[in-house]
This record gives sequence, C-alpha cells and structure tokens, in this order.
Amino acid sequence: MNAQPTSPERISLGAGLCAIMLATLPRYVAGGHDTRLVLMLGGAVAILVVTAVQWRWLDQAGRQRLPGLFARLAGLLALGVVLALGWYAAVGTAQGLMAVGLSHGATLGLLLYAVTLWRR
Repeated sequence: MNAQPTSPERISLGAGLCAIMLATLPRYVAGGHDTRLVLMLGGAVAILVVTAVQWRWLDQAGRQRLPGLFARLAGLLALGVVLALGWYAAVGTAQGLMAVGLSHGATLGLLLYAVTLWRR
C-alpha cells in the first residue's frame, strides 16, 4: 500500500479546526470558564503542531494548492459567521450575540467547507 501520509485538504481542515477552536475563546473569556479556556488553547496548540508536521510531509504540488484551499476556507468561515449573526439577529437572541455568532458561525463555515471538499 502506497498511501500518501497527508494531503492539502487534510491540512486545510486542521487549520479550520484550529480557527473554530480559537473562535470559541471569547465565549469562555466572557463566561469566566478558565479551565475550558486553557483546555481549548491546549487543543488548538496540539492541532497546530500536528498540522505543521503534516505540512512538512506535503509535496510541492500539494503546497501549491494550499493557498486556494485556505482562501475558500476563509470565505466559507466568513459566510458562516454572517449567516449565524443574521440568524441570531432575526430570532432576537441578542445576549452574547457576537461571541455566540462567531463560534457557531465559524463551525457552520467549517462544515460547509468540509462538505465542499467531500463533493469533489
């Protein structure tokens, strides 16, 4: 079996997962959840390290595909945040709107990104 140890899609998903973990931090800071905050930061660092190792294993062709994947990821993360903020504004739940909208929207954006990768 001659399988590749990594792919640009896997690296971009790892970066997206790290981004949504960081997007949840304002909720934990506002809520005073220090233990969860530290655990989330530790998890983000672990995912970042694994993603960096996978990037080192990636061949040149895969590295050239990463900027396009990161651009699509950023666009879908932004779309997810806009959709979540719009949803929460429409249903009238304004308490903690920015923190909740950011974390839920980033999660929605990463899910949309994963689905677009799966379709290809």
